[in-house]
Formats: sequence, structure tokens, C-alpha cells
Amino acid sequence: MKLDRHILSNEAGPLAQFVKYGIVGVMATCVQTGIFYVLAATCLKCLTADDWAVRLLGLPSVAFTGEEAWYASRGMLAAAATAIGFIVANVFCWLMNRWFVFKPGKFQWYVELGMFFGASTLATVIALGVMKFLIDQFGMMTTLAVVVEVIVSFLVNFFIRKFVIFKG
Repeated sequence: MKLDRHILSNEAGPLAQFVKYGIVGVMATCVQTGIFYVLAATCLKCLTADDWAVRLLGLPSVAFTGEEAWYASRGMLAAAATAIGFIVANVFCWLMNRWFVFKPGKFQWYVELGMFFGASTLATVIALGVMKFLIDQFGMMTTLAVVVEVIVSFLVNFFIRKFVIFKG
């Protein structure tokens, strides 16, 4: 029983931290994706009839002519839904990492939160660069390149957060 509490605390060793970090990452990805689709299907309507989520989940769709103003374009609406999901998911992920994975306290909470978002942004930029490189230079299948992108982002985020932001 005492061992279970230790593993669940932010006092656990590196392997437990890595596993818990992965669990939190999956949860944060679900939060981001869920928020994206709620917004994309309701107030930021950017799903078209041929979208997989519309077909599989029966979400509502809208028709776009391509003549919409830039702020009403499907791409802009999807980007806004993604940005909102990214922000909420990162706050969720930051809180879960503080409570469940790493020891906080290396920096003031607001500095830590800013660094957390900075690390997320940096990891995303690096991972997207790797994904683009694999597709452009090696002709890698998009879905496989996305898997590599997620792995790269996960690893960059873990190491920055473990060794720079939080108390190991």
C-alpha cells in the first residue's frame, strides 16, 4: 500500500515518472482533441461533410464555398479551435505534471507555467519540422510521420520538463 502511494506521488523514480508522464500526455491529448471537436462542431463550425469525425461520430457539418472572409475560413476556424484546445490541454497537463509526475517549486508557479507553454511550443515546432522532413525528404506516409512527430514531441517535452522546469 505504501509503495502504491509512492508511485502515485510526484516523489516516484524516473521510470515511474516517465510512465506517468505518458499517461498524463494521453489524457492531455484527449482533452485537446475533445475541445477541438466540441468547438469545431458547435461555435467554430469548421467540419465538412466528408470529415471522418462527421462520418464516424455524426457531428454536424457545414458547407464552405471558399469565398468566405479570412476570419470565417475553415482553416482559420480550425486553427482557432486547435489553439483553444492547446491552451486548455496545456494548463491541464501542467497541473497534472505538478501534482502527479514531477516535483514543482524550482520556479514561481507563473514562471513555471510560462516555461511549460514555451517547452510545448518548442517541442511542437521541432516535432513538426521532423515530420515535414520525413515526408518531404523520404516520402514517408503521412500517418507514420505523424506517429514519429508525436514521439519526438513527447520526448522533447519530457526531458525539458524533467530537467529544466521541474525538480527532477
